[in-house]
Amino acid sequence: MLDIDAGPRRLQRLPAGAEAAPYERFTVTPLSPTIGGEISGVDLATPLDDDLRADLLRALLEWKVLFLRDQHLTGEQHRAFASAWGPLEVHPFLPSGEVDDVVRFEKSDTEKGYENIWHSDVSWRTVPSFGSVLRAIEVPPVGGDTLWCDMAAAYDGLPSDVRDRIESLTAVHDFANSFGALMEPDDLARWRAEHPPVEHPVVRVIPENGRRVLYVNRIFTSHIVGIEPDESDALLEQLCRQADVPEYQCRFRWQAGSVAFWDNRSTQHYACSDYWPQRRVMERVTVIGEIPVGASA
Repeated sequence: MLDIDAGPRRLQRLPAGAEAAPYERFTVTPLSPTIGGEISGVDLATPLDDDLRADLLRALLEWKVLFLRDQHLTGEQHRAFASAWGPLEVHPFLPSGEVDDVVRFEKSDTEKGYENIWHSDVSWRTVPSFGSVLRAIEVPPVGGDTLWCDMAAAYDGLPSDVRDRIESLTAVHDFANSFGALMEPDDLARWRAEHPPVEHPVVRVIPENGRRVLYVNRIFTSHIVGIEPDESDALLEQLCRQADVPEYQCRFRWQAGSVAFWDNRSTQHYACSDYWPQRRVMERVTVIGEIPVGASA
């Protein structure tokens, strides 16, 4: 028998009590009801003034990922835009791009994509990232899209008893099952000493607006603290499946010169690896955030 109560609850883009207001410096074209807004009227090669930065931050908090086309930036301009949002991360495991603090993802007939799992960047850090800025340098004629999931909507869509259950739980995040999978034991031990597993709240609160978000992901979250392993695996699987719900997602088709700027705290993303052996070259700058605060803090 069909369960008429199954599926997502009512979708809510803004925090409770917040009202939508027009933007003064640009227009936003939604890609979905809750996540993804395409921005027009902004040139990222030009330094941000305070008013434009404030408007973009509001748009980022409301739409969670922003897209801008025809932004043919140099590596320096890319880094300069990202640095307007905070200190930049140096990634220990990924190759550098055109300039320092930039990561390069270069796929070809000899290098397949492997980022096709829902995840939030560097959640395994003690201080995870605030956001990431990704620009497309070379893209295949078709394929290679990226999807983002609204983890606030994913949290809202959980049954109320599950939301109550996870309110005060924490989970362990660890790089070892991804970046560490092919390391020699001595190398893994050395990197584990520098980047040990960390605990973050399962339900994270975004400080600017108080929005609760689900903060676990398939790549980096190893287990939930304080419950039996089988129970942890089952609960973690239930929570991670929330990212699979299409109603919580948006999908972006890249063009050379496109830029995506997303909030790593309130989203997960998935890079479609459907374009091999075509070439796809992207560069990313990641902005350091804050220590996550849970709903029960």
